Amino acid sequence: MAETPKSLGYSMPAEWVPHEGTWLSWPHNPRTWVGNFGPIPIVFAEIVRSICPSENVHISVRNATAEAGVRGLLKNNGIDSATILFHHIPTNDAWARDHGPIFVTRQSDVDPIAAVAWRFNSWGGKYPPWEDDDKVPERAAEIVNVPCFHPRMVLEGGSIDVNGAGSVLTTECVLLNPNRNPTMTRKQIEARLDEYLGASNVIWLGDGVMGDDTDGHIDDLARFVNENTVVTIYEDDESDVNYQALRTNYERLLAAKDQNGSKLTIVKLPMPGKVFRGVQHDTRPAEERLPASYANFYISNGAVLVPVFGHDNDEKAKAIIGDFFPGRKVVGIRCNDLVGGYGAIHCVTQQQPK
Repeated sequence: MAETPKSLGYSMPAEWVPHEGTWLSWPHNPRTWVGNFGPIPIVFAEIVRSICPSENVHISVRNATAEAGVRGLLKNNGIDSATILFHHIPTNDAWARDHGPIFVTRQSDVDPIAAVAWRFNSWGGKYPPWEDDDKVPERAAEIVNVPCFHPRMVLEGGSIDVNGAGSVLTTECVLLNPNRNPTMTRKQIEARLDEYLGASNVIWLGDGVMGDDTDGHIDDLARFVNENTVVTIYEDDESDVNYQALRTNYERLLAAKDQNGSKLTIVKLPMPGKVFRGVQHDTRPAEERLPASYANFYISNGAVLVPVFGHDNDEKAKAIIGDFFPGRKVVGIRCNDLVGGYGAIHCVTQQQPK
């Protein structure tokens, strides 16, 4: 039997443990933000500004020309490059959470960190080509000189969230979707999550929010904020298209147990209203709605980066999330433009633990 991360003592730590750095894939594909690519590099720069004071920022760019352009942009925006590391890794798109390496760790003086190279197929084959993105984990593992495991299964980083103690949150609408791993059963997928992430307890939620082209990633729905607490988005308006799905997910979480068989503490996050490309407008058709969610926050060493949308609930969401991370600065990053590509802060970041 082939060795797996779990058999060698590895598991995926929670996002709030100390990082060596954060990985980003610099945006270069204007088709991702149709007609509105211009503001996107500036949003990425603000993300870098918030992360780099407390940890390294690893930025994947296609080549030396692209690196020079990003360096110039960051310098022009007053961002110190002392902790920014550039890597020439070609990518098709900017969603590092989904195509980047997922790192696992163990208590050992030999290879204490390793990478897991899940297969990437652009969320079920939606946006070809994706061949460069699929190669990113192996390239990153080579660069940081760590072992790399190959689970032979399609999985995006945004489809899972772990508490670092043996539990993982995910959704049926993604991991059980036939556009990912059509020949694998639920039990086989659960076994693969256990063997490659050290997560023996899988907590399954249902559908995602309107407009989520990933089919329903967990990082737009519910997130661990400590080993036994989950924050989850909830819609109070019964007429809203997301009301029933989010209520069902909330009820599932209330019934869920952690890896020790104990109930979880579940905390509601509000919704940021109906967000469309660049504006909020309640009369637009529902199918144009974007998957805006406060759950798409990112926990760095020194800050928690929370997506905000110019809504009255922005400050409430920041306060709820920030209460769980008293030693970190809560930074709101305006994401109306970024979510026009159907993702936000967590979707473009991937942590490398110490």
